[in-house]
Amino acid sequence: MSIFVLGIDLGKNVCSLVGLDETGAVVLRRRLRRDGVADFVGRMEPCIVAMEACCGAHHLGRVLGARGHTIRLMSPEYVRPYVKANKNDDHDAEAIAEAATRPTMRFVPVKSEAQSDIQALHRARSRLVAERTALINHLHALLLERGIVVAQGRRKLEDVLGVFADEDDSRLSSRMRLLIEDLRAEWRSLDERIAAFDAEFVRMARDDDTARRLSTIPGIGVINATALVAAVGDAASFGRGRDLAAWLGLTPRQAPPGASPGCWAYRSAATATCAQT
Repeated sequence: MSIFVLGIDLGKNVCSLVGLDETGAVVLRRRLRRDGVADFVGRMEPCIVAMEACCGAHHLGRVLGARGHTIRLMSPEYVRPYVKANKNDDHDAEAIAEAATRPTMRFVPVKSEAQSDIQALHRARSRLVAERTALINHLHALLLERGIVVAQGRRKLEDVLGVFADEDDSRLSSRMRLLIEDLRAEWRSLDERIAAFDAEFVRMARDDDTARRLSTIPGIGVINATALVAAVGDAASFGRGRDLAAWLGLTPRQAPPGASPGCWAYRSAATATCAQT
């Protein structure tokens, strides 16, 4: 049995595998537990292994790539048109294998372990920022229910809460003061955890040459620079700098109506720097 391309539909517990020969005929159908996929495929002769770029795909891609296989990851939206008949795991795996053979298909580079680590840190930070935003909105609502309107902005809310903590105010009961103080403590804890992530990103940007160059672009700081490095690495998957700029939405066609001349200067600088990376 000669397999030219192997499509893998990754499931949480069970994965579907479909192998195609060089003519495109199906020569293998198999369902395996996820923890057994690497051993099964690792024993096969080197071939093209195609997967959707979803959770766990980059890790499996690194493992199978180290065993001699050619890894092709694709966006799920590019695979969808190749699904035949009713959608199920086997049909999805077959569609993945077929899509990987298309000459015009766009593939996602396999992320290194370092890139995956940086992305995990960014997602953890984003979750904390979302929790902090929800907490701030909660505090605004609590005060508004008692007729206290606070202007937008974190600092203004902090100032108001500080006043309530130091002075008695008939608009707030003693129980509400305790609740607000508890929420303020949670807010401070979130600030400290987010600041710890920010400090780690600063260290990463200082040690990584690509992130250091990206951070010199106007409007792109340490957070965005490290996120770009995690998302696209060295940008080797882009043939030209303007392709990466288009992927980022930095092309003139993406500019909002009435954009200022400074916006164009920013886009030109971003495109030039992206080309160097």
